[in-house]
This record gives sequence, structure tokens and C-alpha cells, in this order.
Amino acid sequence: MTGPFIQDRDDSRRYFLSVWKKYKTGSVLEPMEDMVLQVILEHPEYHHYLDKGEAALAQEFTPESGMSNPFLHMGMHIAIREQVSTDRPPGIRNLHEQLARKMNSTLEAEHRMLDCLGEVLWRAQREQAIPDEADYLEKIMRLL
Repeated sequence: MTGPFIQDRDDSRRYFLSVWKKYKTGSVLEPMEDMVLQVILEHPEYHHYLDKGEAALAQEFTPESGMSNPFLHMGMHIAIREQVSTDRPPGIRNLHEQLARKMNSTLEAEHRMLDCLGEVLWRAQREQAIPDEADYLEKIMRLL
């Protein structure tokens, strides 16, 4: 297991749970785990799910229930941070920095970017295509 972007939902959730457990027990974290932990710590509203341990694996988060999926939400933060660190798609680092300055908050900038990323991913899945990077960047530019 190399990170939270594993295809299997339970394995992905287990990764978050293992990072949380390592943090709570004071264990040393790998660099990727540290990035995941930073996202977790920025979202205290999700800690109670992580405290459930294995019981969190069965939890369903459906739009009908009015509950957002904390694992998906945190995973998308990590995806954005990885995009920014590699500047892929090209230009995203600069847009992220501009939006963070405008919002006076990196976390709030990412929350806005999550909507853009989610929409682009949803469309790609619906159309069975790769995500449109140009559309993604354009959506972020509209936030500026």
C-alpha cells in the first residue's frame, strides 16, 4: 500500500486509519503519511470517524443521507496538494498560490478547488474519458 489513492475503498480508508493510529500512538510517519496527517489534522470534524477504526470501513456516505464522505474529501485535498507539488497540470501551482492569497487561506483555497476537481472527475467518469485538465484549470481561474 503506497498511499490513500488505492482503487479499493476499504484499503484507502484503512490507509487513513493507519496514519491516524500512528499519529495517536506517536509512531514515526513516512513523508506521504505526514501529508495525509496534515490533512486529517486540518479536519477535526472528521476525527470521530477515524476514531471508529475498522467500523469506519462499513460507513456509507451518500448524498441522500446528507453526509459528505470524509475519506473522499480528505483524499481530494491530498490529490490537490500532490498536483501543486508537481505543478501538474502545468499552472496549477500558480493558481493555487493566487487563490490562497485571495482567500487568505490555503485550506479555503483547496476547498474551492475541490469543487472544480470533483466536477471534472465526475464528468470524466460519466463520459468514460480522462479528466479534462484545461477545463479543470479554467474552473479554478474563474475563482480568482
